[in-house]
Amino acid sequence: MYPITRHSSRLALRELTIDDVDAVHAIYGSPEATEHMSFTPRSRGQVDLIVARWIASASATPREEYALAATARHSGEPIGCVRLANDPHQPSAATFGFALRPDAWGVGYGREVVRLICDLAFTELGLHRLWAARSPHNIASERTLLAAGLTEEGRIRAHVHVRGAWRDSITYSILREEWESGQADASTA
Repeated sequence: MYPITRHSSRLALRELTIDDVDAVHAIYGSPEATEHMSFTPRSRGQVDLIVARWIASASATPREEYALAATARHSGEPIGCVRLANDPHQPSAATFGFALRPDAWGVGYGREVVRLICDLAFTELGLHRLWAARSPHNIASERTLLAAGLTEEGRIRAHVHVRGAWRDSITYSILREEWESGQADASTA
């Protein structure tokens, strides 16, 4: 399925292009933005290769990965990125992660990005389950995932090796029927 687009009142998700490398590097190269990620800051060259791989994955058949730019709807300026990948161990399930530029934090964009990726997963891709993980120290991500309707599932101990140490991950999920129920609740509110 290509191309993918999704919109909220303030944001849009769209396919990444090679012109987005600098925007992704503004996140993936930032010590502040990667503080709670499963990797350390990436060089411009590393980000160039990551974005090129993501772009190539968009034409795979079947498509197993959706890496999208999150843009400010009024300007089209990229403020973040999101990646959804089918989970090979769970039928009709996928995992996702998202990241925003630090200057886009604290205004609800993360919640909108998560809701847009849930909409893609459940209405367009027909998935049953979507899950994500965060660093135990990333409280902003905790608030975002819960506000978007996900449920905390638990802790994976010593899950990620980053910055010379093992780190736990806290996992969250949402099921299609929970998403649909939340959408119905939102439309009647």
